[in-house]
Amino acid sequence: MDGVTEQSFVLGEIPGVLWAPEGADGARPLILMGHGGGQHKKAPGIVARAHHFVTEGGFAVVAVDAPNHGDRPKSEEFARVAAELRAGVVAGEDVGAQLATMHTLLAGQAVPEWQAVLTAVQELDHVGGGPVGYFGMSMGCALGIPLIAAEPRVRAAVVGLLGVQGLAETAARVTVPVQFLLQWDDERVPRDQGLALFDALAAADKTLHANPGKHGEIPEFETGSSLRFFTRHLG
Repeated sequence: MDGVTEQSFVLGEIPGVLWAPEGADGARPLILMGHGGGQHKKAPGIVARAHHFVTEGGFAVVAVDAPNHGDRPKSEEFARVAAELRAGVVAGEDVGAQLATMHTLLAGQAVPEWQAVLTAVQELDHVGGGPVGYFGMSMGCALGIPLIAAEPRVRAAVVGLLGVQGLAETAARVTVPVQFLLQWDDERVPRDQGLALFDALAAADKTLHANPGKHGEIPEFETGSSLRFFTRHLG
């Protein structure tokens, strides 16, 4: 479809999908794309962005279901933390601490899974061992920052829509170029928390993109901006 091939796979217990240019051959830059909380590997925003990166940039893009999301079973511990989080939201409480607890729980499993997927996908002839980038907003940012800090193959990242709680020490180990997206009127992430996470990133080359609007209202033009960022840093 529109010059893009879509290949679903299961690696161990990890369901994923790989997009690449139709007829692709040889190595190319690869983008790991993390989805938001409550979403999955083929959420509409993930698919649209993946198609844009493939058709306009010639990249390969891979997305997986995060632990306890999409086609994956939900653990009792995750269900308990999620229920506490929902109750806090309904009560109008500050749920930053619960959110950080959930993200820490998921990241412990997600980081080694992403590393295994990256190794497997780079063995494919039409992906190869080219440069790697990471894109993830909200929960995708929460799981991405620990991955970027731990995985030297990731050379550039677009992250955002998240606060600093539980991530300050990990962010201080992120030194690759970063483009950080922040929604100025975000109803879920206090502005000062988002700015503090940007500040905590140790990258010498980092840019803050702040746009008006709520959590889910990232302007469409930021997709093109992300592609240009990855093109600059990954070729």
